Amino acid sequence: MTNFDFLKKHDKDLYNIVNDAEKLYCGEFFDQCMTQTRRFGEIVCKNVLGSRRTTEITFDAMLATLKDCTIGSSEEAKEFVDDLYFLKKHGNQSAHSVSIKKEGTEALDCLKRAFEVAINYCVYSCGAERTLLKKEYDTELMLTGKKTQSLSEKYAKAKSQNIKKSEKNKQKKQYCSVKSYKTKQQTPIFWYFIGVSGIVSFVIALLLVLI
Repeated sequence: MTNFDFLKKHDKDLYNIVNDAEKLYCGEFFDQCMTQTRRFGEIVCKNVLGSRRTTEITFDAMLATLKDCTIGSSEEAKEFVDDLYFLKKHGNQSAHSVSIKKEGTEALDCLKRAFEVAINYCVYSCGAERTLLKKEYDTELMLTGKKTQSLSEKYAKAKSQNIKKSEKNKQKKQYCSVKSYKTKQQTPIFWYFIGVSGIVSFVIALLLVLI
């Protein structure tokens, strides 16, 4: 997955260009990344102008014409033009810079601007669904190819893990069996004496009868 997958079905060439820009960023080729986003912005600008473009050849000239066309338009249209100017400015600076950029903040900003340009291009020029306007650039998706979970997804996952952990740690019901033992009752000495005396008396009586 990439941040620009939605663009593929509307303009595959543009998708390939901006997808390469993301790959360049991941490879830490930040100057080349910004140059590529500038190229992306220029082609988008040319496509949006369409038949309204006459003698304009350079990116700067096309942007000036597009800006004139959007005077009095919606705030989204103005932001669209501002994003294109941003891509042109930073793309030109990276292309003509003597030193190589080792920090990717500026390049990431260009990718985010290119993302907004791509969304507006798809919605307002290609007739894509307006739900695209709610999308946000996902840096983790660019770096790992895996989409960042939304807050609701993270909550559901955490809740599920807590339930499993609770069930795992739940103590099993303990059964305690207590055996009762009957205590041996000790026979009192008195009863021994009575028993022995009874036997002796019986034997004596028997002897007297026999004699």
